[in-house]
Amino acid sequence: MNSRLKGTYVLLLTLIVVLSWTISASAEPAFPIPRIGVDIGPAQQPQEAAATIQIILLLTVLSIAPAILIMMTSFTRIIIVLSFLRNALGTQQMPPNQVLIGFAMFLTFFIMSPVLTQINNEAFQPFMKGQITQEQAFTKAADPIREFMLNQIRSEKDLLLFVKMAKMDPQKVEKEKLPLTIVIPAFMINELKVAFQIGFLIFIPFLIIDMVVSSTLMSMGMMMLPPIMISLPFKILLFIMVDGWNLITQSIVMGFR
Repeated sequence: MNSRLKGTYVLLLTLIVVLSWTISASAEPAFPIPRIGVDIGPAQQPQEAAATIQIILLLTVLSIAPAILIMMTSFTRIIIVLSFLRNALGTQQMPPNQVLIGFAMFLTFFIMSPVLTQINNEAFQPFMKGQITQEQAFTKAADPIREFMLNQIRSEKDLLLFVKMAKMDPQKVEKEKLPLTIVIPAFMINELKVAFQIGFLIFIPFLIIDMVVSSTLMSMGMMMLPPIMISLPFKILLFIMVDGWNLITQSIVMGFR
């Protein structure tokens, strides 16, 4: 009986020690958990408010970065031409959209590399070194982009359209000093026009193959056999024989030189 009481006392003592150790460990953890909070209050200095506005503007620019890529670079023409090519081949989802977009993005970086290098050397690096102000950096960064877009606009009609809608005198406006609000939509119209012209030229040889296959099947009386099933291998074979990807890529890149 005494041995049982001693065992009970030892068990109770052990439980008390374990509970006390657990409470002390929870009160003072070995690895404190950091507390993260966001406070909104009145700014003590104007510089604090200016820094907050800059952060908001930066987040806004990052959110519209895809639109900037589409509107102000060669991406629009490239992706439209590649889409026309896929439709002309009749391969449905081959290559997939992810592949076409990735290929178009890397071609865009290759074509725009001189412009990006100029922006980095004349605007970004001097701004990071504190040699120019933010407004000067924006102006110096906009000049190469404007020059690139103006060089690609083949028809003055596109520029005059937005110059007139902006109620500006075409005789007094200098082409190199046009605001981006006029140059960007004119550039977009030009890119759509050129991309559709290239797409028309891409469709012609594949359309001829479809017509030959369709007429052959009709003359043989095979009305129930879809012509696309017969013409698709021939179109792929033709595209491979002429090294189509090389020609398409070369024509796209040289169109921006």
